[in-house]
Amino acid sequence: MSQLFLIAIRNLIQHRKRSLMLGGAIAGVTMLLIFLTSLSSGVRKAMFEAATTIQTGHINVAGFYKVTAGRSAPIVTDYKKVMEVIKKSLPDVEYIVPRGRGWARVVSDTSSLQAGLAGIDINQEPYFKNVLHLESGDFNALSEPHTVLIFEAQAKRLNVKVGDVIVISALMPNGTNNTIDLRVVAIAQDVGIFSNFSVFMPHQSVNDLYQINSNNMGALYVYIKNIKQLPKDMDILRKSLTEAGYTMMDSDPRVFWIKFDSVNREDWTGQKIDLTTWEDEISFIKWTITAIDGITYILTSILLIIIVIGIMNSMWIAINERTREIGTLRAIGMQRRRVMSMFVIEAFTLSALATLTGAVWGLLLAGIVHALHIHIPTGAQMFLMSNTLKFSFDFFRVINGMFVIIGATTLISLIPSLRAARLKPITAMQHNG
Repeated sequence: MSQLFLIAIRNLIQHRKRSLMLGGAIAGVTMLLIFLTSLSSGVRKAMFEAATTIQTGHINVAGFYKVTAGRSAPIVTDYKKVMEVIKKSLPDVEYIVPRGRGWARVVSDTSSLQAGLAGIDINQEPYFKNVLHLESGDFNALSEPHTVLIFEAQAKRLNVKVGDVIVISALMPNGTNNTIDLRVVAIAQDVGIFSNFSVFMPHQSVNDLYQINSNNMGALYVYIKNIKQLPKDMDILRKSLTEAGYTMMDSDPRVFWIKFDSVNREDWTGQKIDLTTWEDEISFIKWTITAIDGITYILTSILLIIIVIGIMNSMWIAINERTREIGTLRAIGMQRRRVMSMFVIEAFTLSALATLTGAVWGLLLAGIVHALHIHIPTGAQMFLMSNTLKFSFDFFRVINGMFVIIGATTLISLIPSLRAARLKPITAMQHNG
């Protein structure tokens, strides 16, 4: 086998122009694949960080409370007791964050917009300040009553700055409207679609708006140490809450605000607990990841087909040029299997070296672009979940992509290699082509 590798390397060096051309094409395809894969991984990571800071926890213990059969509110009553059940039943809980929830109109002197309301205690949010980056203002000011954090795009649309006052107008469960004045104390940089529909204020401000007591909360965001344990933890938590006497909603993998219509049509009153995962809560925008992955695979597949055709043609030419050499090798006793292996190993060696080179260049390019913090247009931010291009290295996806390219280029070399192996020694040695 070592002799076959030496022969393959010798032939690649001997036909260096052809080798460099094909190797460069394979390296280029690999570089594009790794670059786009790193972008997709970066978007996934940015989406996860943004979602689990703004929109959701790893697990969400939320629910609806219905005073009458036709009207519901996103409330968990006596939430501290629910927290105790969670802490006792899940051994890998890292921390739990209570959040207020609501949907309201945000009004300034010149404009208005609809937004989801998030009631937070800034001192209980360990990663909030790490994921969000302020354009102006102070995170700590959110500990003061009747304050609010909004995002850049919202501030521009409302034409407000830090220190200005905005009005929050919300529809109450009884059908009436209530308002509350809030002072803008922080404006954060946009982080994609999540920041377009979210504003943050202290817990008490949400409670004051909806006129509910401090024992009630919109949702409990549960963060676990091992995200791979998520399905198992969901089953444990559902069982534990049921045993604790809570009525559970049927599993429904949709974001909570989409469920209002179906919940309002159901004929029940009182409290029901709803369990969702972070993926459920962002299901309405996960198509962006699918789109990026789809574009990556389509472009790579097209380029790979072109490369495969090039390799096949190149090997046909190489076999034609080396027909007499093949005849000599067969005449001195080389078996057909070893002749075929010689050409397959040559294709494998070329594709492996070229793919490794392309992967290194792809990762280097992705790292450079990531380090440059290239600002992206507002429209693209909604889908890339960040205001800059972000790339992330995913070892499994990189290795998988490399193996796909090496495997495809090696397998296609079997066709001309079989032809070379079937050449008769006498005929091959007499070949003048």
